[in-house]
Amino acid sequence: MARKTRKPADMSVLFQSSKGTLAQIAAKTNSLTILADIVRQTCPDLPADVWHIANFKQKTIVIEVTSAVWSQRLQFERMNICHELARVTDNEFDQIEIKVSPYRNKVTYKATAQVAEPLQITEKTAQQLLAIAKNAPDSLRKKLEKLAKHANKN
Repeated sequence: MARKTRKPADMSVLFQSSKGTLAQIAAKTNSLTILADIVRQTCPDLPADVWHIANFKQKTIVIEVTSAVWSQRLQFERMNICHELARVTDNEFDQIEIKVSPYRNKVTYKATAQVAEPLQITEKTAQQLLAIAKNAPDSLRKKLEKLAKHANKN
């Protein structure tokens, strides 16, 4: 039986249509990007990783920041941002709401179980440790000599 070859369907039509969930998501994403550019141009000194446009509703834009310090910084620029938003969006958005979201800057660490490699000291390193131990105080000298003995065991 012969295989039927099919031309792959172009899925960009789903984004470009005016109906459907993907088209709505694409439109909202583009709107959020434009609004973020307006805020970024108004406050160029704000680091990009401490704030983001979380949402927009009615005539208000919700900006989330990682700490109260950055919230206060945006409060100082609130009027400038509101005027610029109203000017660019033809008064579609003229208010901003600033929310502190401290869990955004939470760092997650991956727990890796690694077996510690045994200490490997070369003979040259052992000789250098013994040379340093000659001029060191007694307590440090004993520790350096003990450390140098590990080279002989390997």
